[in-house]
Amino acid sequence: MAGFEAFGLFDPGSQDEPIDDDIFLSASELLEKKKPKKTTSTLATSMTRSKSGLNFKKSTTGVSRSVTSIDLKAAVRAGKGLRNRTQSEFTEEDYSYLPPEPQMGNIEYKLKLVNPSATRLEHLVTQMKWRLREGNGEALYNIGVEDNGEMTGLSDEDMSCSLDTLQEMARRLAATVQVLRQRRIPKTDVSPERIVAEILVRKVPEDQEAIELRLCVLGSADVGKSSLLGVLTQGELDNGRGKARLNMFRHLHEIQTGRTSSISHEILGFDSEGNSRDYTTCKTADEIGETSTKIITFIDLAGHQKYLKTTISALTGYCPHYVVLVVSATAGVVGMTQEHLGIAVALEVPFFIVITKIDATTADRLDKTLDSVEKTLKSAGSSKIPLRVNSSDDCITAANNSLKNNTVPIFCVSSVTGVGLDHIKNFLHLLPPGVGEKEVEKLEQETPEFQIDELFEVPGVGTVVGGLVTQGYIVENMQLAVGPFEDGKFRDVKVTSIRRNKTACRLVRAQQSAALALDIPLNQLRRGMVMTSRQGNMPKPCQQFQAEVCLLFHPKGIVKGFRTTVHIGNIRQTAHITEMTPLKKLESSDRALVTFKFLKNPEFVKVGTRILFREGRTKGIGRVTTVVPFKYLDANPDR
Repeated sequence: MAGFEAFGLFDPGSQDEPIDDDIFLSASELLEKKKPKKTTSTLATSMTRSKSGLNFKKSTTGVSRSVTSIDLKAAVRAGKGLRNRTQSEFTEEDYSYLPPEPQMGNIEYKLKLVNPSATRLEHLVTQMKWRLREGNGEALYNIGVEDNGEMTGLSDEDMSCSLDTLQEMARRLAATVQVLRQRRIPKTDVSPERIVAEILVRKVPEDQEAIELRLCVLGSADVGKSSLLGVLTQGELDNGRGKARLNMFRHLHEIQTGRTSSISHEILGFDSEGNSRDYTTCKTADEIGETSTKIITFIDLAGHQKYLKTTISALTGYCPHYVVLVVSATAGVVGMTQEHLGIAVALEVPFFIVITKIDATTADRLDKTLDSVEKTLKSAGSSKIPLRVNSSDDCITAANNSLKNNTVPIFCVSSVTGVGLDHIKNFLHLLPPGVGEKEVEKLEQETPEFQIDELFEVPGVGTVVGGLVTQGYIVENMQLAVGPFEDGKFRDVKVTSIRRNKTACRLVRAQQSAALALDIPLNQLRRGMVMTSRQGNMPKPCQQFQAEVCLLFHPKGIVKGFRTTVHIGNIRQTAHITEMTPLKKLESSDRALVTFKFLKNPEFVKVGTRILFREGRTKGIGRVTTVVPFKYLDANPDR
């Protein structure tokens, strides 16, 4: 918990144990650190190398699902490097090692794949299928690398044969292949110059139309969050007066003030070749979903202090895969920026930073903003390593390290001139899913459970609820039970229709967000309720629960009877503390078992769920350890 000291959430008196910085370095940074330093002349020469890329040919018979083996071989023989969109130079640095191959995950090392036997090829296809399942449809292959991470490299002919084999493996699984980048291993007295290639293999799971990611966008007011999302999703630059953000606003007062006060959603798609699919290339959201193999759902959140409870509710309720923290180049790191950064770290969600409005500031001011961001990330105990993204090669490195909690990519963009937008799109295209396919399959076997985050009354449709399917799956005309109500009971409802990404569908699975139409009056529902099936074990509501918490900050400390707003998933309700053990008074950085009691309605709370409570400057996090059933409290009111 000492990591929150960097964000002003802890008492500054505590100190962390010394940490070996090498364990937080990415592979490229670790190799760079171990390399002998170059002379000034050598460095100048390397900085003047020209960048080049290779555009693969597109099929004239329709949309190509994969790159042909002929094109893959041409990529290597031409010596120009990479695939069609992520244009990165042919790396000629003297790299020789990568981290050892991980046993789990979606990264695979192969020394070579030259003319395998039929049995060996079947084994390789099965291995690729497993790696794709680990990465929820995406896998990274490093060709010319041994299992211990040594970059031996291959000749042009062996690399061409290996790419042929890899393409055949992908074809059997109906997957796509993209050469992301290549590295040149310099020749020595005993071996000629050799090549190492990094390749992305992608296959949309059979039960999905596209690979999906949810990104929550945080940042202080007036930093350009909505304008940035408007430019990314609409495909048109801003005019400098907020034109791009109008498509993100939901209420008239938001248009009048220029500030977001609610939660809005928008999507950005990518096809199999990495091209973005927005409203300039597609007329409707249906078309974006049909032509995309990967869909990014942006959740635009309010940045003003008075809407902070709504922002936290979205972060805990929608369970985003990543968080985007937006910082203005003109204002720099302000108080609300540190507040949002501390919340993202508390929820343990991977995040990256986007610095906007670089066209409206000087180079000196931009450098100061970058330095302040990096200083905040590097502060004592934060354990964050900033990675400035200035090239397509940096985008690949940042995406490969995105799930590591210590690496934080930093992008500099302008929504008016368009500078840096290509880097963000390349990064989003390569960003790996946060949950593996095996984990999703396990969740789908559970009883259906849907968290209600938003409520709507749609003319001609009736009551519509928006939220997240946490487990199981839901289909049209399915009978569910919604609750808990004030008496702790659940009532039967019927799902009449389903929409996802603004498109009608018949089924929604675990870890997917959706909008469901229900046959129940809107005034009977509230945010924080859940829907589940009566066929399994019905959830037991509670009015009181115990959690192991850590108080991040309080100026004086809290005692029994303290009231605070509690956030647990989609639940947001005021509760008071009825008991604390073993401490009588909880001060900053203290840990204790705390019993909370909701003041109004019973809620459905699971053991092990993360809890975040906040009241004014008071902040604390923890996990639920014990839940007291609601009926038990009725029978024992003194408990």
